[in-house]
Amino acid sequence: MHPLEHSAYLALRENATVLEADGSGDKVLLLEDGTILKLFRRKRLLSSALLFPYAQRFADNIDALKKRGVPCPDVIATYRISSISRDAVRYTPLPGLTIRQVLKQSGENAPLRAELGTFIANLHDRGVYFRSLHLGNVILTPESKLGLIDISDMKCQRRALSESKRLRNFQHLLRYKEDRAWLVDSDAGAAFVSAYTRGRSPHFTTRLQALLD
Repeated sequence: MHPLEHSAYLALRENATVLEADGSGDKVLLLEDGTILKLFRRKRLLSSALLFPYAQRFADNIDALKKRGVPCPDVIATYRISSISRDAVRYTPLPGLTIRQVLKQSGENAPLRAELGTFIANLHDRGVYFRSLHLGNVILTPESKLGLIDISDMKCQRRALSESKRLRNFQHLLRYKEDRAWLVDSDAGAAFVSAYTRGRSPHFTTRLQALLD
């Protein structure tokens, strides 16, 4: 974490576009050079974020994904901005469109279901548990590869996820009605499930299907 003086922070955010904000202030800024500055605040005076800053967790998650060969943003630096009581991570965004954007532009895209099923299966096999997994956080890159963004709420372990963790992560994925309708509730939804469960035990496939029904 690099300390960032207030004057340096103001210079960095000059002419920035606010992408996200709340009642406490800016959350995500698109800087003039095209990079992103994501700001984090501690909600309590005594918090684990003091020792393990969210900005550093974000950067560590990106490092863990890159080691697993998963496309994701590139971190430039992490900052502690004491003047506004914020920590921040600056990064280069992952180019491409979210799956939601792809579907909005092109409509039905059946092959993408199977690609997503395989992609999520590979994440779980590599120990990635992404609580914010939804179609707005999965990017289709210009190279037609799938990657992840907004990966603050993530844990990566050395071993593949257990069946219970896999099912729990599916609950996160399916909590959005629009996502669920495209993934599993349509006539072609079986392609997603089939791609994910390829090579899995019949017992797990049955458990997953019960969750989706």
